[in-house]
Amino acid sequence: MKHRFVILLCGIFLATLGTFPGHASSQNPVTIDTAHFYMKHSYDVLKYTLNIDLYSNFSSPFPKSFSAKEVIRFRADSVLNIIKLNAVATSLEIDSVGLAGISFSTLGDTLTVQLNRVYNPGEIAEVRICFKHKNVTDNAFYSSNGCVFTDFPPEGARKVFPCWDRPSDKALTVITAKVPLIVRLGSTGSLADSVISGDSLFYHWVNHDPVSTYLITLSSKNIFLVSELYWHKTANPSDSIPVKIYYKSGENITMIRNMIVPLTNYFSLKFGDYPFEKIGFATLNGAFPWGGMENQTMVNLMPNGYAQENIIAHEHSHQWFGDMITCGTWADIWLNEGFGTFCEALWMENTNGYAAYLNKMTGLAGVYLSQNPGWPVYNPLWALHTPSSNFLYNTAICYNKGACVLHQLRCVLGDEVFFDVMHTYASDTNFRFKNAITENFIAIANQVSGQDLQWFFDEWIYEPNHPVYNNHYEFIDEGSGNWIVKFLIEQIQPNTVFFTMPVELLIGFADGPDTLVQVNNNLNNQVFEFSFQHKPLTVAFDPNRKILLKVATTLVGIDKKEDDAGFRLFQNRPNPFGQTTMIEYSVPVAIPVRITILDPTGKVIAVPVNKNHSAGHYSIPVNLAKLSSGVYYYRMEAGTYSSTRKMIFTK
Repeated sequence: MKHRFVILLCGIFLATLGTFPGHASSQNPVTIDTAHFYMKHSYDVLKYTLNIDLYSNFSSPFPKSFSAKEVIRFRADSVLNIIKLNAVATSLEIDSVGLAGISFSTLGDTLTVQLNRVYNPGEIAEVRICFKHKNVTDNAFYSSNGCVFTDFPPEGARKVFPCWDRPSDKALTVITAKVPLIVRLGSTGSLADSVISGDSLFYHWVNHDPVSTYLITLSSKNIFLVSELYWHKTANPSDSIPVKIYYKSGENITMIRNMIVPLTNYFSLKFGDYPFEKIGFATLNGAFPWGGMENQTMVNLMPNGYAQENIIAHEHSHQWFGDMITCGTWADIWLNEGFGTFCEALWMENTNGYAAYLNKMTGLAGVYLSQNPGWPVYNPLWALHTPSSNFLYNTAICYNKGACVLHQLRCVLGDEVFFDVMHTYASDTNFRFKNAITENFIAIANQVSGQDLQWFFDEWIYEPNHPVYNNHYEFIDEGSGNWIVKFLIEQIQPNTVFFTMPVELLIGFADGPDTLVQVNNNLNNQVFEFSFQHKPLTVAFDPNRKILLKVATTLVGIDKKEDDAGFRLFQNRPNPFGQTTMIEYSVPVAIPVRITILDPTGKVIAVPVNKNHSAGHYSIPVNLAKLSSGVYYYRMEAGTYSSTRKMIFTK
C-alpha cells in the first residue's frame, strides 16, 4: 500500500513557493458591468393569476389552441402610464384588456397596455388580459395524444401567456385549468382544490413562493397515474411535505420512490432544508425536448425518466440552485446548470464513494476538453441579449465546465470550507426565493473562506479555455544518498491567460513511501526543487485530479535552450488527435525553419515546413490520416536551435 501525504519533515523543500492562492490575481482584473442587473425595471410583477381552458386539447385532433384570461398584479417602480409585456405574436392573439388596462397595442412580440392613469413608484395595480393561444407549434405549449404540457426555458412563457419574461422578475402564481374528468394535471406550487362541474374538472394550483416565468409549468395527461408519499423536514421531522409522482401506465416508479427521500435528505444536509411546499415529478411523452426540466416544485422528465438516477438528482438539486436561487441574468446560467451537474456527482459520491464521484467529474471534464467551443463560462452580453439555446445551454461550457469549476474550487478550499460556502450561499436571505449573479457567489466564497478568490473566478469563469501543461522533470544524484528532484511547470496554451493554481506532485521512490507535495504555480516556466535521502523513480503531475480542466504532458529532461534563445516549439493541439492537429512555434529573428514529422524509429516521414521565416508566432495544420495510429514525433530546427516533441495519433 502506498502512503500519500503532504511533505512536512521528509526532505528539504528548496523551492520558494510564493503566496498561496488567496491573493489578488496577477492578471489584469476582469471588469464586468453588472449595472443592468441592479437597475429596476419600470414595474415589478407580484402575481400572475391565470385561468386556462384546456378542455379540447385532450381529444383528437389534439389542437394546440386554447382560450385564457389572466390578471397581472404589479407594483410601479417608476412613474408610468403604460406597461410593456412579452407576448409572441405568432403564438398569442390578444382579445381585450381590463381593470387598470384601458386599451392595448401590439408591435412585433411586445404587448403595450395603456393604463387608466399615471402610477407613481410603489403603487400597485392589476391588469386583466383576455387572449387566445393559436393552433401552432411553438416549442412552448405541447398537445399530442392526450398529453398536454408546457416547457418554457429560456423565454418560452411569452408564447403561452403575456408576461414580463425575464429570470430576474419572480412572481407568485395562481393557475386554474379546465380539463376533462379523466385528466390529471400537475403544476407549480400546491393543489388548493380540484372541482368537478358537469363534465369538466377545474384544477386550482397556487404557488406561495415567487417563481421565474421560465420555471412555471403545466404537466397533464389523460389517465395520468399519481403516487404520493411524504418527506419529513430534517429541521422539524413532525412537519412534512407531499411528494407527487405523476406517471404513465407501465412505467416503473420504484427507484424514484426509494430514492427521493434520501436524496432530499442529502441535499438538505448539504444546502439547507428543501425550500418549497411540494416535491413533484412527471414523465411526459416523446415530444418533451429534454432529459428533464426543473420547473419549480414540478420537475418534468422524459419518458421512463424515473429510471435515470443522474437526471433525477440533477433536476432535484435545481430546487435549491436554479429555482430557490435563480440566475439573475442569462449570463449567470452556470449558477443553475453547473451547480446541477456538480450535484449529480455529489449524489454519486454519497451513494458510491469518492472514487465514483471523481470518475464522474473526470468524464465531465473529458467531454468539455473534446467539445470546448472556446468561449468563457460567463458572457456579459448574455445579460442583455439572450443567446440561442445552443449557446446558452452548451453542454461543454454551461454544464460540464461549470461543474468542474466547482470541483476545482472544492479542491482549492478543502471540503469543510467549500461546503460551508455552498450552504451559506443557499441559506443567504438576500438570495433565497430571489436571484443571484456570479459576483454574489464570489462574494460569499470570499466571505466564508476569508480569502480573495477573484483570481480563481477570473481565470476559470470570466476567461475561456484551460491550461495546457508541458511539464519536464529531472533527478540529480548529489552523492551520499542525496537526490534533487527538479520539476518545471510550463503552460503553453495560446490566446488565453496564465492559470494560477495550487498543484500537487506525487514523487515515487525506489526504497521509500511515495511523497505528495503541493506547490503554488503562479508563474510560467516555474522550476521547483525538492531534496530527498531516497532515490526518486517517478513523478506524477496532479495525481488526484484536482485540476480537471487541463491538458498535460510530463516528460523527462529540463532544457533551458528554448527560454534562453527565444525560440519556442509548443505542444501540438489537440493531443491526442484523430486526423488533423496544429503545431505552433515562434522564432525571435528572421531565420530558415524546418519542421519534420518522425516515426518512432526517428525516420523522417513528412516535412510540413521548410522555408525562411520572419520573426513571429506561427501555426500550421498537420494531417496524418494516411498513417497508422500510434506515437509520432515532430522536430523544429532553426539555426542551432532544435527541439523535439511527442504527439499521439488515434484513428
